[in-house]
Amino acid sequence: MEAALLLPILITMMLGIVEMSLYMRDIVSVSSAVRVGSRIASVSAGAGPGTCVASVNPPPCTPASAPAFAQAAANAIQRAGSAMPQTQINSLTIYDANAKGYPQPANNTALTCSYNCVVYVWDTGLGAFRYASGSWNSTSVNACVNDPNETAIGIAMTATHPWITGFFKNSVTINERSVMQFEPLPSAGCLPGAHL
Repeated sequence: MEAALLLPILITMMLGIVEMSLYMRDIVSVSSAVRVGSRIASVSAGAGPGTCVASVNPPPCTPASAPAFAQAAANAIQRAGSAMPQTQINSLTIYDANAKGYPQPANNTALTCSYNCVVYVWDTGLGAFRYASGSWNSTSVNACVNDPNETAIGIAMTATHPWITGFFKNSVTINERSVMQFEPLPSAGCLPGAHL
C-alpha cells in the first residue's frame, strides 16, 4: 500500500530532475556558445566585409553588406559544438550593442534589430549557420582604444528547449546574449572609415 502511494511521487520527482537537468544543459550550452562567438568577433574588427561569391565561397557565406566578423562568430559557434542539438537553435544575431547590451539604437532594451545587425539561422541540410538577413557596414566599426564611442559587439542566440514529459508545457524558449568591446586596431586604422 505504501509503495503504491509513494511510487508515483518518486517517479514524478525523478522525471522532474531529468527534465530540469536537460533544461540547465541547454541554458549552459547557449550561454557558452554566445561567449565563444563574441570572443571571436571582438578580435576581428578589421576583417572587412563578407566574401560571399558563390563560385569561390559556396553558401553558407555572408554577403559584402555584412561584416566578415559575423560569419567568423557563426563559424566559431558551429565548430565549438554543443551538448544541445543544433536543430534546437532558432537564430543567431550579431549586432552593434548599445550601452545596455542590446542592439542599437541607444534606448532599445529588446533583442530587436533595426540596423547594424546580422541574423543567421541553423540550416540542417548544410549542417551550418546560414546568413538569413541584415546588414552592417564593416567600415563603421570604431575599434580605437579608450575611445568613448568604441563599438561593442553583441551576440544573441535563441533556442527552443523541448520538454520530454510535457509536465511544464511542450517547450520553452532560451535567450542568451554576450557583449564585448572590439579589440583595438592600430591607431592609424581604428576609426570608422579607416579600415576595411
